[in-house]
Amino acid sequence: MILCSLGGLHSSGWFRSVWSFGPILVLILGLYGASSAQGEDPRVLRVWPELAPGDKGNLPDEIDSTKPTDGLVAGQRVIRLANVQTPTLTIYQPTPENSTGAAVLVCPGGGYNILAMDLEGTETCQWLNSIGVTAALLKYRVPRREGRPPHEAPLQDAQRAMNTLRSQAGELGIDTKRIGCLGYSAGGNLCGLLSTRFSKPTYDRIDAADDLIPRPDFCMLIYPAYLIDSKDRSKLAESFQIPNDSPPMFLTMAQDDPLGCENVLVPAMELNRLKIPFGLHLFPSGGHGYGHRQTGKPSAQWTDQATAWMRERGYLKRD
Repeated sequence: MILCSLGGLHSSGWFRSVWSFGPILVLILGLYGASSAQGEDPRVLRVWPELAPGDKGNLPDEIDSTKPTDGLVAGQRVIRLANVQTPTLTIYQPTPENSTGAAVLVCPGGGYNILAMDLEGTETCQWLNSIGVTAALLKYRVPRREGRPPHEAPLQDAQRAMNTLRSQAGELGIDTKRIGCLGYSAGGNLCGLLSTRFSKPTYDRIDAADDLIPRPDFCMLIYPAYLIDSKDRSKLAESFQIPNDSPPMFLTMAQDDPLGCENVLVPAMELNRLKIPFGLHLFPSGGHGYGHRQTGKPSAQWTDQATAWMRERGYLKRD
């Protein structure tokens, strides 16, 4: 794994700062930092050059908080990363001959308390690489910061990450007009907010990257959370309002998801009203939190539907 700062591809200083968090963090980075499709180590970009906005740097070391009693998904354990205070982007690139030039910012879920880094992170990056898409895995801040809305710090991280991807598109070999986002559960909430709140920066300008607009070109919401009003499930949440210049969206969920499939149905109705292109796939069963592991449930087919949607929309075209 190559550790990078925003200013360049090599930063031994940042490696020393990462090591200062302790060997536990380095071990975890190794656990979920799988190699890219090219067989090369993925590059890691630090989202913020200094301490993230509003943070005090007082969290304990990052850890995989998974306990032996935690459930398995498709017979496999899940890495539940906790105590994130140094957000990063890990870049997984497809082989040159397979690359389409498209890129996707990947946001794992975890209730804004932990990050499901393999189930909804590295495994998704591997799938995206297989269809020729550069994947940028966002390790955003968790747990929820006291005194702040749950999404506030993560949205700062996501906006800065999107600007970073666009500012380094030439170096990464990606098309600035085909950079999307994909999120699961709370990460789906985060991608939804990123795709609808791009007109107003959530942090003070740091450098030229922040002169860009952090609007994704497309958005994929996989069993998203917190998008509907908790009291009236026929309405969008107050925090999630869709402007008419929002990007096209792909939405999928299972009918038996305990969060309620209204989290995709109600946004889809609003997208339809605004005439914003969208794809909606509702499966009869599958529950919640399956990533794209083969659970044997109908919902495991969502990646096929998402690939077809991206291809139909022209995001997977090759120049």
